[in-house]
Amino acid sequence: MAMKDLSTGPDWIVWVVFVILVAISAILLSGHGANLIAGYNTAPKEKKEKYDEKKLGRVIGTGLLAIAILFPFAVLGQTLLPAWVAYAFLGFIIIDSIVMIILANTICKK
Repeated sequence: MAMKDLSTGPDWIVWVVFVILVAISAILLSGHGANLIAGYNTAPKEKKEKYDEKKLGRVIGTGLLAIAILFPFAVLGQTLLPAWVAYAFLGFIIIDSIVMIILANTICKK
């Protein structure tokens, strides 16, 4: 069974998500856009002062970029890659998200 057998939607949706993730990653990696980070944008000012905003943006931007890089491989390799690769991609996204949360709460604090 190939990854194509698991796909049920159109491919253009994946490309749109890819472009959005790359754009958000670029904004965060440039040191701007901390308001795009869920939880940080709604935190009170006292909590925001405990975090280094640029480091937080770099950590989240790098994590999102790593996830975004997987999307073209998933679309382009649908017919070639076995189905278990989709589950490996999902596992990578979960692990990457956990690592982003841990790094945001450790190295990004002042």
